[in-house]
Amino acid sequence: TAIHLLRGVTSSQVPLLQRLRLRTAADVLFRFPRTYQDLTDIRAIGELEAGVTASVCGTVAEVDQKTTSTGKTIIGAVIHDAHGAAMRVMWFNQPFIRSRLQRGKRLMFSGKPKLSGLRWEFVHPRIQPIEETESGEEEVAGEILPVYPLTEGVRQHELRYLAKQTLSDFVRDVDEVLPEEFLEEHKLWSIHQALMQIHFPSDHESLDHARRRFVFQELLALQLALAVRRNQMQSAKKAESLETTAQIDARIRRLFPFEFTDEQNKAISEVVADIALDVPMNRLLQGDVGSGKTVVAIYAMLVAAANGYQAAIMAPTEVLARQHFETLGKALSQARVKLTLWTGSQTAAERRQSLEDIQNGAVDLIVGTQALLHADCEFPNLRLVVVDEQHKFGVQQRARLRESGVAPHYLVMTATPIPRTVAMTAFGDLDTSIIEGHPPGRQELNSYLVSVAKQADWWEFFRKQLRSGRQGYVIVPRLEESESQEIASLVEMFESLCNDELEAFRLDLVHGRLSAEEKQAAMQSFRSGKTQVLVATSVIEVGVDVPNAGVMTIMNGERFGLAQLHQMRGRVGRGIHAGYVGVFHGELAEEKMKRLEAFVSTSNGFKLAELDFEMRGPGDLLGTKQHGLPPLRIADLIRDTEILMEVRDIARQLVDSERFRQPEFARLLDQVTKRYGKRFELGDVG
Repeated sequence: TAIHLLRGVTSSQVPLLQRLRLRTAADVLFRFPRTYQDLTDIRAIGELEAGVTASVCGTVAEVDQKTTSTGKTIIGAVIHDAHGAAMRVMWFNQPFIRSRLQRGKRLMFSGKPKLSGLRWEFVHPRIQPIEETESGEEEVAGEILPVYPLTEGVRQHELRYLAKQTLSDFVRDVDEVLPEEFLEEHKLWSIHQALMQIHFPSDHESLDHARRRFVFQELLALQLALAVRRNQMQSAKKAESLETTAQIDARIRRLFPFEFTDEQNKAISEVVADIALDVPMNRLLQGDVGSGKTVVAIYAMLVAAANGYQAAIMAPTEVLARQHFETLGKALSQARVKLTLWTGSQTAAERRQSLEDIQNGAVDLIVGTQALLHADCEFPNLRLVVVDEQHKFGVQQRARLRESGVAPHYLVMTATPIPRTVAMTAFGDLDTSIIEGHPPGRQELNSYLVSVAKQADWWEFFRKQLRSGRQGYVIVPRLEESESQEIASLVEMFESLCNDELEAFRLDLVHGRLSAEEKQAAMQSFRSGKTQVLVATSVIEVGVDVPNAGVMTIMNGERFGLAQLHQMRGRVGRGIHAGYVGVFHGELAEEKMKRLEAFVSTSNGFKLAELDFEMRGPGDLLGTKQHGLPPLRIADLIRDTEILMEVRDIARQLVDSERFRQPEFARLLDQVTKRYGKRFELGDVG
């Protein structure tokens, strides 16, 4: 039913409501409140207790504004309640509050009261307007009121009235997509009861029940889509069984000059078990920076070669692809395994030769960038695909190599530790292996915050490290000229370092705008030791391995996320010498400073990933849109971890048991198909 046909909606309101994306009755019903105005603990001023959060309804009697000697403002007001008692409310350095405090205005103030002399005081209380009903009565009777997103010209009480009328007229027309037996089994409210209470909860317990119903349903639909995709990959296509005999295992291990760690052996055994089956492996390999994931990938690729098939590894950058190519070349120098490189910067002749070698079976292992996805060829003998730095590729990108011939086994790796709730949503179609800790001999990493006052001392330490034979990085957050003078551009920084702090040393620079040949030449010069310091953007965050690099300076550290800082830190201390990282920063807001302090307090990537997730959310951490995941309407991956864990197991059971295909789940199946069918290429849904 169109918005203009709803009870109480005037013609002048229609365009304003449409601006809020409210076009139908369904839009109103499922536009959930963004928060709630809790009027359940309202006290008279005489009933306040020190330190106990409470709300006071009162009239603004006096307002004053002062400016301190340092230029900061203090806004104060005196409030009278209905009994004539007075209290004071205060805000420091928030001059915008003044416009909300008009004498004679009725407002509700919420906060923790404290006694100042003989008078109660709120410092930085929350202010909420007291709405009047159409009869002129104040809505302060202990209700929990919905607070909806607004637009200019629409008032809160108008949206509440619209929601109330629409619920009254249409709530019974909403289809229940979950079977009654399923609702009882998982102690879920019906859609009709939940809709009434999510908008106008009777109490906090009812609000919790209503919210749980919608969070459960939203996450269930997502997990069902992922479970169907996982099931499809395992049943719709057949893969080649790649067996690992004792002889193959011994031959592979002889190629490495070190013993594998227990964690690497555990991951290898999980991969080996998967690729021995005739269904495609779908495994995510997580491990902290420098934990030894590449060893597991090389082992799996060599198993494919030993079985007479080809394997490919795909890296997100050409720098990393060439590094993998060199690493594999050294490891396989004594083996009969042949490999080739495929990148976007190769000449047409080089690609023609690689293409010929791939198609006639002259090579066993293929190393490339995403140019492999666009290669104008089939991979007739490809049975294993390894994707490095999985979060750099989208869902559909990572599936494209499957289209060539028999479904290959699929191993994706990331050195960006992923919080478990994100892994369950962004990578819910994959099984997971985790390599904890680091191989023996991995050096200690020391991280420091460097204020402006300490920068000269840090540069002296940096030079001392270079003079002792180490190499170093200087990381600059952006290439373009910045409006803010605090953010140095890469070129400016390079010239400044050459003429000042590091003038006695050999410097080079790398950034995303260089051609592949220029990047490769700069990296080769640094690897060989000709260049002592590499000045770079975050282009070096992934995988670059120079064992002699021992010291790093990160300019304007607040410009990077925790996961990115951790990735960059992993470029030093990779050899026999300890690593040192100095993070430069200026005056920062409390939240940004807290993030940098967390970074230097631990070198555990998994702890940092959880912190980063809590501070910045999943979109920033992984680029959720890149994965084809839609925004969640009500579920919160931090707050709703327990529900997500429960729902993931339920979804897999429903799909594995085929119960999901029963007639009573038809409406839910339809919802999953509409929301996720195209995104996850769920060909056999519906």
